[in-house]
Amino acid sequence: MNSYPAELLVQLAPVMFVAGLEPPRQAPSGSEGTAGSIPTSVKRTNSSDQFALLSHRLREMLNAQRKPVIWAPESIRKGKIFQVVLVDKIHQFPPRKIPDPASSQPPHSPLSPLTPSSPLYPDGLVAPIWIRKHTSLVPSIFVLFLHLFEHAGPIFIPRSPLEPDGPDVQKEKEEREKEERRRDTELAREIADRKKGTNERGMKLTVVLMASRRMLDDPTLDSRLTFIRRSSGLDSRAALFVLSPVTPAELADFVKSLQQALFEPAIEYYTAHSKRVRRKRNRHGQATSAPGATYAHGIANVPSRPLPLRPEGWTVRYEYKMACFAEFRGEDEVALKHYQDAYTTLMIMFGSPAILQPRTKRWAEAKVLADCINIKICKLFLYNSEHALALSQHNIHIRRFCDLSMRAWGIGEDTFEYWSWLARQHRVFAELLEQGTHFSLTIPTHLPVPTSTSAPSQQQQEIETLRALGVNPSTALMHPGFYYYVAAECTERRRLRFLAALDATLYTKSYELFKKYSTAPATAHNQMQGRFTLWIAYRIAQTYYESGKFEMAVRFFERIARTYSREKWESVLYPLFSTWYACAQQLGDVEMSIRLLIEMIARGHGTAALQGEDESAADDLHAILKSTVPSSSNPIVVDLTESEPLLNASVVFWTHEIKLGEQVAFQISISLPADVVLSELPISELRIYCSDGSTPIIVKHVASESEKGHTVCRVDVGHISLSAAGAGSRQADANLQWRQPDATLVLAGTVSSDIPQELKFTRAELCISQGDWNIELPFNLGRRQDAASVSCPRWLSSTQPVRFIPIRRSNASSVIIKHRPHQVHVAFSHHSPAYLDESYPISVDVTNNDDKELDLSLDVLLQPGDDDSEEQQSAGLIKGISFGTVYPGTTACKTLRLMSTGSAGERVLDVSVQSRTLGLASSETSFSATVPMDMDMSEVLETLVIPVIAPFTVTHATTYARRTSAGALGGRAFVTTTIEADAAGIDNVEIRDIKFVAEDNMEVKLVHCSLDEDDFPLELMPGDQFSIKCELSLAPAEDFFVDKDAVIARPGLYVLDWRRMLFSSGDAGASQLLTTTTTTTTTTHASLPTLKPPTDGLIALL
Repeated sequence: MNSYPAELLVQLAPVMFVAGLEPPRQAPSGSEGTAGSIPTSVKRTNSSDQFALLSHRLREMLNAQRKPVIWAPESIRKGKIFQVVLVDKIHQFPPRKIPDPASSQPPHSPLSPLTPSSPLYPDGLVAPIWIRKHTSLVPSIFVLFLHLFEHAGPIFIPRSPLEPDGPDVQKEKEEREKEERRRDTELAREIADRKKGTNERGMKLTVVLMASRRMLDDPTLDSRLTFIRRSSGLDSRAALFVLSPVTPAELADFVKSLQQALFEPAIEYYTAHSKRVRRKRNRHGQATSAPGATYAHGIANVPSRPLPLRPEGWTVRYEYKMACFAEFRGEDEVALKHYQDAYTTLMIMFGSPAILQPRTKRWAEAKVLADCINIKICKLFLYNSEHALALSQHNIHIRRFCDLSMRAWGIGEDTFEYWSWLARQHRVFAELLEQGTHFSLTIPTHLPVPTSTSAPSQQQQEIETLRALGVNPSTALMHPGFYYYVAAECTERRRLRFLAALDATLYTKSYELFKKYSTAPATAHNQMQGRFTLWIAYRIAQTYYESGKFEMAVRFFERIARTYSREKWESVLYPLFSTWYACAQQLGDVEMSIRLLIEMIARGHGTAALQGEDESAADDLHAILKSTVPSSSNPIVVDLTESEPLLNASVVFWTHEIKLGEQVAFQISISLPADVVLSELPISELRIYCSDGSTPIIVKHVASESEKGHTVCRVDVGHISLSAAGAGSRQADANLQWRQPDATLVLAGTVSSDIPQELKFTRAELCISQGDWNIELPFNLGRRQDAASVSCPRWLSSTQPVRFIPIRRSNASSVIIKHRPHQVHVAFSHHSPAYLDESYPISVDVTNNDDKELDLSLDVLLQPGDDDSEEQQSAGLIKGISFGTVYPGTTACKTLRLMSTGSAGERVLDVSVQSRTLGLASSETSFSATVPMDMDMSEVLETLVIPVIAPFTVTHATTYARRTSAGALGGRAFVTTTIEADAAGIDNVEIRDIKFVAEDNMEVKLVHCSLDEDDFPLELMPGDQFSIKCELSLAPAEDFFVDKDAVIARPGLYVLDWRRMLFSSGDAGASQLLTTTTTTTTTTHASLPTLKPPTDGLIALL
C-alpha cells in the first residue's frame, strides 16, 4: 500500500492533543527557606522526581493507546480510545481562513480551491494534507497538564506551644495565601489563553492539575479549584481534573476514565464539522442549480488556463469530508454511504473529458483519490463481514477503470501502464485482506457440501456437478494469496509491455512534444514543423513494422497518409504504401491489401525506375483476385474521393439554363492520367451519378479492335429523362481499358428534367469484377491530376478530324433547370391626370392566361401613396396584396388609391405581380433573387407614371385702410382671394363647401367675409374663377413699426371641400354625370397671406 498516500488509507479516530507532559527542566542549585523548616531543595527534588515519573508514565500510556493503522480491530474501533498526539504547551494551531484583501468575498480555508495560494487552486479535489491537518494539526480534544502550586514545607513552627497562632504564624499564613492566589491567578490566565484558542475552533479544553497526595487533603483545595475554573472560563463538565502520583494500575484507570469522559465532546466536535460541510454542500447545490449557472462542455476547445472546480468536484469534496468525519466518529455505516456517493460522482467526472482532462495533474490526483476511496469502501464492507460486497466493489472498480482506460484515456491492454495499475489494485486488495486476517477477519472457506445419503434427484445431481467444477474467483472472496498471484501475473505482463515499448519510446516522446509545441498560429516555420511531426510519426510506424508490431504500424500509416496525400508528397507516399502493404500481408488482411494495391496503381509514378513497381502492383492485384475469395458478398469499396483522381474527368453542358421539359446536350470526357496504367485491370463497367443520387449512365466494358489507333472515342448514350418517379438509366458499351496514354472517352447525350434543380454529374464508380470479387472505386468528376494544364472546358465538335470548341463559361459543368414563366397579363385603368390631395383610384386587372390555377399577389412601390382597398396604408411600399386563387382565363381586379401631397409633378409606381402555383402559399415565401429553383414562382414587373396637377390656383390681393380716428391704433385690411380651376385639367370640379377657419391671433380679427352658403355647391370648369373677399381688423402691438421686417401672422385659412366631376357621352351624345362608389370628397386648405400694414410717411408741410 506504499503506492498511495498513507493519510488517505489509515483508519481515522478521534484526535486528542496532550500538552504539559514535557520532561522537567533541571532545577537550579541552592536552598531557600526559613529557619526551622525542611530544606526546600530536598523537598523540591522529591516532588519533581514524582511528577517527572508521573509524566513519563503518562506519555508512555497515551502513546500506546492507538496508532495510525490501515486495519483497526473492532476492539479499538468500538472502544472509546483516542489517537493521542503529544505537543508543547505553546503549540499553535494552523490559520483557519485567509481573507482576500482584493475581494469582498468571505475568507476561505488555506486548503480551499478558492484560495490562490492553496495547492488545490483552482480545480483540485482533496489533498492528503487535509487529512494530515485533522490528524496531526487540529484535534477534537485538547488536554493540558499543569502543576498546581503548593508550598514546599509546612507552616512556620511557633516559638511557644502556648501560642500556636501567634503573630508570626498568622503572618506566614497570609503570605502563603497571597502566594497561592498569585500562582492560581497566573495558572487561570494561562488556561484562559489556551481556552480562547480552542473556543475559536470549537474544541473541548480539559485541564489536568498535577498535585501531591498531601495537597489532596488540603481543605483549601476545593476553593482553589473553583477559583481557577471560574477565572479561566472552563466548562463545568469534564473540564478540570486533579491527578496525583499513583501506581501504574491506577494511572491506567485514570487515562481510561479521562478518555471516556471526553469521547462524547469529541463526537460532538466532528458532528459539528459534518453539519457545517452538509450546509455548504446544500448551499452549493442550490447555487449551481440556478438558471444562470451554466458550463460549457466539450473537449475540442481546451481552455488556456484551468477553470474553477466544477459542481461535481465540489460534491466529491463535501461527500469525502463527511465520510471522514463520520469515520472519526466511528459511524462506519454513515461513512460507507458518503464514500460511495463520492466514488459515484468521481466516476461521472472520469466519464467526461470536459470535466477531467486525461493525462493532467488533476486527473492523476483524482485517480489516486478514487483508488483510495475504493480501498476504504472494501475495508468497511469487510469490517461488517460482507465479503461478497467487498469483492463486488473491488471488481466493479477494476472493470470501470479498465473500460475508461481503453475507451477514453488511450491506456489499452497493450500498454504497461494498464497492467501496472491493475497489478497495484490486486496487490493492495491482497494486503488489505492480509492485515485483516491478523485480527478478526475470517476468509470464507469454499468447501463442497456433503451429499445426502438418499438417492439424489436429477436437479441435485446437476448442482453437485457444477459444484465439483470449482468456484469462480470473481464471485467468491479468495484468501490473500490468490490476489498476490493475480498481481504477480499482471506485473509480469507489465514488464513485457514495458520492454516491448522501449523501441519506439523516444520517437513517441518526440512526436508528442512536437505536437504540443506546434499549436501556434500557422506560419511557414510552423508548417515545416508540422510536416516534421508527420515524418516522426512515419518513423514510429517504420519502427513498429521492423519490430513486428504490424497493427500499431498500420494505425500510424492510416493517420499520416491522409495529410501526405492531400499535400501530394509522392516521394514519401510510395515507400509508405509499400511498407503499409507489407504490414497488410503480414496481418493476412486481404481487403486491406486490395485497397492499398489499387491506390498504389491509381497514384502511379513518373520515373522509369518505379514503372516496374506499378506493374508489380497490378500483378499482385491479379494474383490476389484469382487466388482468394471475399469474406462477404457485399462489394468492397475503395474510396478515392480524397486521394488523387483515378481518372481525369470533365463535364460540359451546352447551355447554362433551360426550362422544364427542354433538352440540353452534354458531354463527359474521361481520360487516363499520364502515369496511371489501367489496361491490365479487369474493369467491368463505369457508372456515372447525377447530383440527385440517380444512376442515369452505365457504361459496360466491351473490347473493341476498331478503336485502336483512335485517341478520342465518342459514345452516344441517348436521351436521359429525369422525373420525380426516378431517372431512367441509360446503358452504353465502350472500351474501358484506355490502352493508349492519351486516349479519351467522350460520353455524349441529352438530358431533360421535370424537376427544377441544378443538374450536375458529380461522381462516378469504376467497377472491377473477377471471380467472386466485386470492387467499386468511387471518384469525383471534375477533378484532374493535370488540372493546371487545362485552361477551360472543351466541347467535342468532330472526331475526324478531332476538333474541340472552347466553352468560356465558369459554370459549364452544371445546368440550371427552372420552371416556365407563368402567363399573366397586367392592365391598369385610371382617369389621368390626378389632382393633389385627391384619393385617386387606380384599377389593377390581372388576367391568368396560363393553364394552371395561380395564387396571385401584388406589391406596389409608391412615392408616396396609400392603399385602402385592403385596409393597408404606406408612404413607400405596400406588400402582399392577395388576389387569391385565379383560375385559367379569368381576371381579378384590385383598386389602389393614390393620394399625392406637396407639389405637382409625376408620380412613379413600381408594380410587381407575383404568381405561385397552389402548392406554394404566398405566406411561405416572397419573390426575390434567391428564390429556390424548385419553387414554381413568376413575377411580372410594370411601371406606371401618373401625372399629378393642382386642382386650383389660389391668388391673394391685399389692400389696407388707415385708422378712422387719431387716437385709435391699427386699421383695416381687405384680402381678395381668387380660386381658379386649373386650366390643364380635363374634368370639372365641384366645390361643395368653403369655410373660413380663423387662427388664434390677437393682432388680427375677421370683420366680414363674402362667403355665402347659397353659393354652394359650385361647379367650376377648367379656367373658371371664384373670388372671396374678406375684411380684417388690425391691432398691431405698440412697438410693431419699430422693426421694419415685422409682419402680422396669417389670420386664417379657407377649407375647400371638393370633388372631381366625371363625364361620359351617352347614346344621344348628351353628357351625363357618372357617380361611382369610388368618388370621394377631397379637402384642400388655402391659407391667407401674412399682413404688413404700411407705416405713416410725410404727407405735407404746413
